[in-house]
Amino acid sequence: MAIAENYEDVLKGKYPAKDHARKVAKWLVEKGGDKKGTIYLEAQKQKLNEDNDGEAPCRQRRYFFYLSGCELPDSYLTYEIADDKLTLFIPPVEPDEVIWSGLPMSPEEAKAKYDIDECRTTKDVNSHLTSTSESAQSTIYAIPEQISEHVTFLSFKDKELSQLKPAIEYCRVTKSDYEIALIRKANVISTAAHVAVMKAAAKAKNECELEAIFLKSCVERNAKNQAYHSIVAAGEHAATLHYVNNAAPISSQNLLLLDAGCEVDCYASDITRTFPINGSFNDESLAIYKIVLDMQNQCIAALKAGVLWDSVHELAHKIAIQGLLKLGILKGDADDIFKARTSVAFFPHGLGHYLGMDTHDTGGNANYADKDSMFRYLRVRGTLPERSVITVEPGIYFCKFIIEPYLKDDKQSKFIDEKVLEKYWSVGGVRIEDNILITKEGIENLTPTPKEVDDIVQLIKSG
Repeated sequence: MAIAENYEDVLKGKYPAKDHARKVAKWLVEKGGDKKGTIYLEAQKQKLNEDNDGEAPCRQRRYFFYLSGCELPDSYLTYEIADDKLTLFIPPVEPDEVIWSGLPMSPEEAKAKYDIDECRTTKDVNSHLTSTSESAQSTIYAIPEQISEHVTFLSFKDKELSQLKPAIEYCRVTKSDYEIALIRKANVISTAAHVAVMKAAAKAKNECELEAIFLKSCVERNAKNQAYHSIVAAGEHAATLHYVNNAAPISSQNLLLLDAGCEVDCYASDITRTFPINGSFNDESLAIYKIVLDMQNQCIAALKAGVLWDSVHELAHKIAIQGLLKLGILKGDADDIFKARTSVAFFPHGLGHYLGMDTHDTGGNANYADKDSMFRYLRVRGTLPERSVITVEPGIYFCKFIIEPYLKDDKQSKFIDEKVLEKYWSVGGVRIEDNILITKEGIENLTPTPKEVDDIVQLIKSG
């Protein structure tokens, strides 16, 4: 069986907060940290909307969640490294709040639900910090911008505020079975929503309708939160990489690009599909779609633990160049085009990014100051470790704002046939994105969303 394939069975257990705490502590100690130290983290604060008394939506701090599995706001945690003790502090019962919102979770309920050793109320945070064993001779690890004013670290010998954040970010890259199961579940729910949109597309009058269908499909499956703002882009709007207006009329456009994914218990899915709105590709759209699908399939096939992601990104560009040469959009020698970076005009973003609690997850070591245009927006640099999850999302876009400067540059324009290019502006953009688990020998694709031409055409026409 593949890793965590039966996700519902895996999710019957507890989120592995204690294992995560040990993993982070190990990283700190291996970097020369204090074996007797204490890790301290705070949850997100519940806030009111500005100028009224309504509660603002609360998104749990990912650093806190990684070591707790707890989504309650206004909470705290400590992990005492030497004692291997994880303590959660949750808000106490406030009678005035109970009147309106009901009884909150009790410490007993929290201890049964979460992978922790002890649960107390937030009234005990400071007394616990001052009574921690050997705290007078040890170090407290925390994130500087996430420490409340009333919290005191005076009983600790040292206060270390620079290492905990990178420690958690590094550890988050490789996933446990439980985390993989959450991502897998989010992909299954998002797939159902993508399919629902495909079936409804031919009758839609505007992009809003299709966004609403996606959201409804997720919410009715108890996935109320989206991992990011959906991109629902018809026709030339898909040439905008992060188009979020999602409100334009749908009339004669051939393609719709849908980049959307829900999250489940703070873990994201990130799926893009591009498909013909009425079920029939035109010649130009189909040609570009086949190139992008080839880019994705070959890049996924090249993946396994230890592969250099930068090289896979280069592979995507080389496949794009071959495809665009065959169509006549590009002209000249493929190697010369690659060296000139002309393909960046049509594929300007990186091939993908790590995925986990954040859509653009931590640990990618991006270099946005890179002077090489092919790598400037590549969000992951270096080799991929086993058990990381990465998106593979090649695309080809026809964005005048991006391409026209290339047409005005003599070094670039000689590789582009403007007359052939004219036929493709209406395509807008094509992107196909899957979430890929890296294994020792290869990969597992966590995204079951249809993408083969015959499959998506059949789905759309069945709507």
